[in-house]
Amino acid sequence: MEIKREEFKENVINYAKVLYRKSIEEVTPQQAFQTVAFALKDILVDHWMATHQEFEKQDVKTVYYLSMEFLMGRALGNIVINLCANQVVKEVLEELGLDLNAIEDQEPDAALGNGGLGRLAACFLDSLSTLGYPAYGCGIRYKYGMFKQSIENGFQVEKPDNWLKEGNPFEIKRAEYAVEVKFGGYVSVHRDENGRDRYVQENYQSVLAIPYDLPIVGYGNGVVNTLRIWDAEAVNTFNLDSFDKGDYQKAVEQQNLARTICEVLYPNDNHYAGKELRLKQQYFFVSASIQRAVAKYLEQHDNIHLLYEKVCFQMNDTHPTVTVAELMRILLDDFGLTWEEAWAITNKTCAYTNHTIMSEALEKWPLELFSRLLPRIYQIVEEINRRFVKEIQARYPGDNKKVEKMAIIYDNQVKMAHLAIAASFSVNGVARLHTQILMHQELRDFYEMMPEKFNNKTNGITQRRFLLHGNPLLASWVTKKIGSDWITNLPHIKELAVYAEDPKLQTEYMNIKHQNKVRLAQYIKEHNHIEVNPDSIFDVQVKRLHEYKRQLLNILHVMHLYNKLKSNPELDVIPRTYIFGAKASAGYQRAKAIIKLINNVANVINNDQAIGNKLKVVFIENYRVSNAELIFAAADVSEQISTASKEASGTGNMKFMLNGALTLGTMDGANVEIVEEVGEDNAFIFGLSSDEVIAYEHNGQYNPKDIYNNDNDIRTVLDQLVNGYYSPENHELFREIYNSLLETRGGERADQYFILKDFRSYEAAQQKVEAAYRDRARWAKASMLNVAHCGKFSSDRTIEEYVKDIWHLEKIEVNE
Repeated sequence: MEIKREEFKENVINYAKVLYRKSIEEVTPQQAFQTVAFALKDILVDHWMATHQEFEKQDVKTVYYLSMEFLMGRALGNIVINLCANQVVKEVLEELGLDLNAIEDQEPDAALGNGGLGRLAACFLDSLSTLGYPAYGCGIRYKYGMFKQSIENGFQVEKPDNWLKEGNPFEIKRAEYAVEVKFGGYVSVHRDENGRDRYVQENYQSVLAIPYDLPIVGYGNGVVNTLRIWDAEAVNTFNLDSFDKGDYQKAVEQQNLARTICEVLYPNDNHYAGKELRLKQQYFFVSASIQRAVAKYLEQHDNIHLLYEKVCFQMNDTHPTVTVAELMRILLDDFGLTWEEAWAITNKTCAYTNHTIMSEALEKWPLELFSRLLPRIYQIVEEINRRFVKEIQARYPGDNKKVEKMAIIYDNQVKMAHLAIAASFSVNGVARLHTQILMHQELRDFYEMMPEKFNNKTNGITQRRFLLHGNPLLASWVTKKIGSDWITNLPHIKELAVYAEDPKLQTEYMNIKHQNKVRLAQYIKEHNHIEVNPDSIFDVQVKRLHEYKRQLLNILHVMHLYNKLKSNPELDVIPRTYIFGAKASAGYQRAKAIIKLINNVANVINNDQAIGNKLKVVFIENYRVSNAELIFAAADVSEQISTASKEASGTGNMKFMLNGALTLGTMDGANVEIVEEVGEDNAFIFGLSSDEVIAYEHNGQYNPKDIYNNDNDIRTVLDQLVNGYYSPENHELFREIYNSLLETRGGERADQYFILKDFRSYEAAQQKVEAAYRDRARWAKASMLNVAHCGKFSSDRTIEEYVKDIWHLEKIEVNE
């Protein structure tokens, strides 16, 4: 896909005129971004159209990747990279007096996701396009995302992330594909002329789902797939009759319903209204996506019974699992199929990815809410459950425990993971350890009953975003050494390994790392007003804040290290900069308290002249894809310290590895496979194993108070949580964190994530980090080997496995 220099230049100049009635010299920085984005879209839209024409011509099977989140990051830079047009675009813009990097900085991160789940979906879309496989990503066009994080007096403050304020130049509204999505009301039964019952939802509220399409450009191959995000509009925008009668609320109720559905990602569900809104969101985008996918299939085919031959719905975790019942509804009610016919199609069309063993993410909906909001869907789920329970009873006669563990509807709850497993032809975990735990622990009953469904697909990341775009200095160096094949074939990067012991190349490599650390230090100085030393160890933990990810273990160890320095200011330590970045869910109070603790500790340490520059702590505000790229490139140490058995996979660990950071972690999630690839000598492993954690959870023989009472250093650190050392204005500020580590309350075990149990092992691993870093040649070698052995962790490999084992797609080629 070649960009013609003069055509692009003319496009940029013309869009400045058309959009703003300005010459290119007059545009503001934001207008410059919009102008360049429209000019690029003008070029790639031909390839977008050609791709879909090729889909239709070859009558290909398409995967619809259904996800509540797509954490895309900024689009412009990624599009330029994948068009292989970085040099041309940069030079043309310079001729026009514009700077590509400055223009990229004008683009807000698309607020369509939050954590690893959404970033994985984005990486998958990139790989699907680069590999030439037909795909749609399907999600929601959130107005404000999850939230924009502001740190005020150390506290997280959630603010609307108004990323669409200036408009999104890359999206195309497809109003012609609008569909109606219905909520509430009741279901009536009518007998048709053939004597069959027809189910009709009546007295419902509804919204129009309007799709907006975003281009997903493959690397250098002319393929452009689509991310389709749905917005909601009122079916009738204004009820004048109600307004004239003085019922102003009723006059705008449909507008209000439509507006709230797409406002925010993951509304706080600590209350009933929040739960209801989440379920509305899930059904909204699923129903719209399934309706449109079926309609698209029928544009070229007339046999609905063969839908599965051309369509696969991949459910990204439990959020979209209402897909199963919605597809059944369409087949039963719109096409008049029998239950058996509809179920056979659904079983061959739906596949489910499980991303967690954390019970809170295995969604369960109150029966009353689910049946009231989605009455027809509930009837279908009820029948699926009735038939599934009969299967369980036939397989395990008289075993009521099996029914209790496996039923879809039980104890006044609808269990969405159980629905997904019962209805899907494939159920996959996302790292080998995670899948083993699912099969042999958390979902053992399902695995024993239907083992053929279960498989593993270890997650991956796109090297094009996180090395080629995010770390251009290292990417250029790698290409000079081994060529550019790694960009679309990451295992080729293993060719770097032969250079890992070359002193001259070690120096070159570490100089690149230093330049990236200087770049991040400048970002920190600008945004945090903290000066950090680029020669210090950059020890980094950036990820969603959850207790099982154990940011608390990290900051407690920082407090311990600070205590050692206070006791002995002459202590010989390599200067260390601890860098955190994380958002906590708005309703997750303990997680928010941990953010406050990190910032209070940072405030004390960073202002203590007595320890010099031996220790700094930085909390990077509003962690997102665009600043993540700076962080990954600069990191020396990658903190992957989740409680063993709790992290499904992790993908941040892979991004750090790709950029040469050494893993400090537990044997959890994909860490296990990372250590296998790079070798134990080039990582720092500590802590309980997953088997040990599970055993303690079952036998209840761990008592953190024993550690507190017998370890003076740990007791000192914990007491500092409640003696005002880090909160002189309120000694009780961190009492709840302190209690969570030592007290069993309300069914929650004391120190349920084994922070105190793993503390000394973690400290020992940190000491090994310091010893290794002192040997600069050893560190350079280990860092280079991490880069060289990350080939397995490309999302290209993951997608090829999905295609081979689950989706069975065919590659397409687009004539340029």
